[in-house]
Amino acid sequence: MAKDEMGATAGTANDQFKASFGNWFWGSLIAATLLHFAVFAFFPTLSAEDVSYTADEMAAIDIPPEVEIPPPPEAISRPATPVISEAEIDEDITIATTTFEDNPIENLPPPPTASGGADISAAPTFTPMTVKPRILNTREVEQALTRNYPSILRDAGIGGTVEVWFFVDETGKVIKHQLNKSSGYDQLDQAALNVAQVIKVSPAENRGDKVPVWVSIPITFTSK
Repeated sequence: MAKDEMGATAGTANDQFKASFGNWFWGSLIAATLLHFAVFAFFPTLSAEDVSYTADEMAAIDIPPEVEIPPPPEAISRPATPVISEAEIDEDITIATTTFEDNPIENLPPPPTASGGADISAAPTFTPMTVKPRILNTREVEQALTRNYPSILRDAGIGGTVEVWFFVDETGKVIKHQLNKSSGYDQLDQAALNVAQVIKVSPAENRGDKVPVWVSIPITFTSK
């Protein structure tokens, strides 16, 4: 009995829902239509932003005139071919023989001297000579080399050559001396200048005459 009543009650509610479906459908459709009209009526007006642009005025560029290309240079002509001259040479032409009999020494020009009579002892300069000075006291020079050789360089096996200028007068006396070319070691250079003080030389000659000269003499230190 209860089961029939529940079924009857359920069937009645379903029928009622089906009967009211038409009213809900049309009511919802009308409400949606009114809502759309209201949205379009009260929605703010939209406008598109101006995105246009303006182009800068372009300046016209004048085209440069056409450059004329110069023509290629002309080919270099070949050098002239040498031609052997046909001039005849007189075979009788001879050159006279030069002898000392025809040109005695007495008639020869004097030996050159320092220009302008300047004092040649002031600084090393070219002095003409036919016979160079030679060292007279070789033994004393060797002893001076041994005595003045810096021990620190000799023990290290370091040697070298120092060139020293000597000004020698017409009697063979060494008037002055100074460094000409360094050995690369200040101690060796000073030792060479010390050795130079004991060197004695013979006078220089120029065509038989004793003359004052500047001469460069090498002083060598060797540990061997």
